[in-house]
Amino acid sequence: MSKREGCVAIDCEMVGIKGLFEEKSMLARVSLVDESGKVLLDTFVAPQERVINYRTAVSGVRAIDLQHAPDFKSVQKRVQELIQDKLLVGHSMNCDLEALKLDHPFEMQRDTAEYSPFFKYNRGRSPSLKKLASTLLGRSIQRGEHSSIEDARTVMEIYQRNKGEWERRLSRR
Repeated sequence: MSKREGCVAIDCEMVGIKGLFEEKSMLARVSLVDESGKVLLDTFVAPQERVINYRTAVSGVRAIDLQHAPDFKSVQKRVQELIQDKLLVGHSMNCDLEALKLDHPFEMQRDTAEYSPFFKYNRGRSPSLKKLASTLLGRSIQRGEHSSIEDARTVMEIYQRNKGEWERRLSRR
């Protein structure tokens, strides 16, 4: 296992692009926070393809946000540097990592959407981050446009509050 040097939470927002048969997602914003919730990175990402749906009602992303945004490769490189050798926490992180075209060692990932003890909050299925925030933190999030900073901080807090049991479960494998 890689040497662990801290913990970082990630959340991304996507916009819609034309797919072969249906709309596909493309990275538009990425936020990373540390264990204390301090923002390590929060940036929009210049589109690599023509955006057909900004999904503003959910993503909070507008055309103007992407106009002078840094290019995908530079954002990807910066994210890779910030998560290197770190425990990465997120909710449905596979979508974020796929959008960033990055890999991260599986044993260095903690995904609140995949943590089975949380399934009890959604009738045996993976709960939404909104549901987890309400149930575990007593907090209402995502009341309209999403904030990737708020979501990253929320997922970090959920992990921190459940870290002991989570890590015990993993050590028993």
